[in-house]
Amino acid sequence: MSDAKTAFKEIVTEAVKDFFNQKGIELEAGLLEKLVVQSAPNPEMGDLGAPMFVFAKSLRMGPPQIAAEVAKIAAKDKSLGEILAVGPYVNIKLDKAGAAYPILAAVAKEKDSYGSFNQSGKKPLEGRRVMIEFSSPNTNKPLHLGHVRNDALGESVSRILKAAGADVYKVDLINNRGVHICKSMLAYKLFHEEKGDTPESLGMKGDHFVGQCYVEFDKYLKGEKDKPETAHPEANQMAEDMLIKWEAGDPEVRALWEKMNGWTFNGVKETYQRTGISFDKYYFESETYLKGKDEIMKGLDKGVFFKAEDGSVRIDVTDVVGKGKDGNNQEKVLLRKDGTSVYITQDIGTAISRHADWAFNQLVYVVASEQNYHFKVLFHILKKLGFDWADKLYHLSYGMVNLPSGRMKSREGTVVDADNLVDSLHADALAAIKERGRDEEVGDADEVAEKVALGALHYYILQATPIKDMLFNPAESLSFNGNTGPYLQYMGARINSILGKAAEVGVKTDSSEESVALLTGEDEWALIKQLGDYPAVIEKAAENLDPSGLAAYLYETAKLFSKFYQNCPIVYAASENAQLAGARLFLAECTLQVLKNGMQLVLVPYLEKM
Repeated sequence: MSDAKTAFKEIVTEAVKDFFNQKGIELEAGLLEKLVVQSAPNPEMGDLGAPMFVFAKSLRMGPPQIAAEVAKIAAKDKSLGEILAVGPYVNIKLDKAGAAYPILAAVAKEKDSYGSFNQSGKKPLEGRRVMIEFSSPNTNKPLHLGHVRNDALGESVSRILKAAGADVYKVDLINNRGVHICKSMLAYKLFHEEKGDTPESLGMKGDHFVGQCYVEFDKYLKGEKDKPETAHPEANQMAEDMLIKWEAGDPEVRALWEKMNGWTFNGVKETYQRTGISFDKYYFESETYLKGKDEIMKGLDKGVFFKAEDGSVRIDVTDVVGKGKDGNNQEKVLLRKDGTSVYITQDIGTAISRHADWAFNQLVYVVASEQNYHFKVLFHILKKLGFDWADKLYHLSYGMVNLPSGRMKSREGTVVDADNLVDSLHADALAAIKERGRDEEVGDADEVAEKVALGALHYYILQATPIKDMLFNPAESLSFNGNTGPYLQYMGARINSILGKAAEVGVKTDSSEESVALLTGEDEWALIKQLGDYPAVIEKAAENLDPSGLAAYLYETAKLFSKFYQNCPIVYAASENAQLAGARLFLAECTLQVLKNGMQLVLVPYLEKM
């Protein structure tokens, strides 16, 4: 629809200019740039519409009256179709025969890159350099369901930004130091070191083994249920003491730390590879946790920060987060009274270092909504320090994700490991394929089941608006009907099958303008318009850093194709009208291309057979 939108906007723009001239009113500079063209919600009202609200103040008229007058002027141009006023909108019922060809021709020409160019023929985010941080696992446990939501959001948004023309740099901050890491290390020394246990000797992934150690520490600390004499409350202090040794560079502690971190990190990278997640650079907290202290001291010298009575360095953040419950101003400690740094000090230094590494003009943090306060304060501090890129920092906040059984807790061992979750989905998908008798038809049933599992998991997560808490229902996610990843995969495989059957019986694609002009039926036109909207959907998803709208678009596209195919036969129509059948086959090819493009952006693997 990009060509039609551009042309219609030009017609309406000229009509608005004429109407202002008729009224003897000078157009305010930049006012016409606010004119937008959007898809009409009801086909009976037209295909496209331009709201007139923006001109009401200048003309001192109601938008419906403006729309009526502008539509009269614009209607003289019949090159695109019938122009009419509908309430406060100037709408157009496009000439289907003329509008369909540019849309399908663009899909066929641009192929994998279709969707990357807006109605002006440009990539909307070209020139934007976006660094995006996501995942940020701890090296004391494997990735879990919460990480899966984070990873899916980060990877999908990165792909969408790239599709819209941005230069994207994906980074991962590995949280590989701290007392929680020492707790796993302590459990290893208590229960495994003497036996020489390793992930290999126990037949476990390294991250799962270290995660088991973390759970063992908690059980050691708390003791057996209803047996307080078995608890070891001193364990917390033992872990603190180990951390002190680590910071002092104790060789034995450091050697164990490197070994166990290696186990976890290698295991996490295996999960990344399995789920299609990748990064351009890994940052490690052990290398960044001391950063930022010098910047705080510089800010103190400049008067950005102040020294409190207890000797700590602080900043007043009341303007950002509001007053406290007691009505007093809120202050954030940046350096403790002994001069040591706190967590946000590290983030300040890391952000500055990252900009030096790769000069972004936007930095996106994909982090759960529990950290909203932290990022408000972090961004405020970086602005106060005078970094011009600080205005382009963004916290992509997302809600909690749990299973119907309840909230997960890593230290109690109730967390759902990402690997185990995918394994379970894989097994259920494989069972469904075999139950339907499709295990031989699909080729490698095990490979297909893996792709179905990943499509189910990622789509279920991404179709939800990020900020909302959500329940992940494994059974619902695997459904082959409804708003799911497997449904999109099924529809993609179905279209591929249709194309194959058409080739077998000799039906040939006809992409000529003359033939495409025959696609004027209601179901054909609805599907063509949907395909034309894809570039605008990508642009909106990129600007909002939200894949959920794209997921909804793909589901609607699949439904529209199903309706089209039901009512507009292809193969069986060839004997009566080969030209129409060829044009419909071309529409099917274009639909498959758009589905494949979009599915790749929401991490749903395309399947040729299903």
